Amino acid sequence: MLQSAVPILASLNTNETIVFYTEKLGFTFHSNWEGYLIFSKDNVQIHLWPTDNSDIPKNTGCYVNVAEVDELYQRYKALNIVHPNGHLKNMEWGMRQFSILDNNGNIIHFGQEISD
Repeated sequence: MLQSAVPILASLNTNETIVFYTEKLGFTFHSNWEGYLIFSKDNVQIHLWPTDNSDIPKNTGCYVNVAEVDELYQRYKALNIVHPNGHLKNMEWGMRQFSILDNNGNIIHFGQEISD
């Protein structure tokens, strides 16, 4: 029955977040409703809500299932946005993944099933 989920992460700065998600991650920006931001890329949506509490994004994140994780990793590595401890590797739970921190401090994991 369930078809998809949309993560809602915290944003510390609306304008910087729009630039990061569009120029670094390649997402399309859809709307800014009083600081509530909506982005999409391919079949993935990410929403962000405004806060001035910098501790919140340090404790939030999401997991994005992808195809061609190696190619995406190379693209984001070239932009120097891969988390220092999040380089591409095969995980024991059957995923090949890497992680980034967005401009707010939210962690985003990108993974592909190893069997793919």
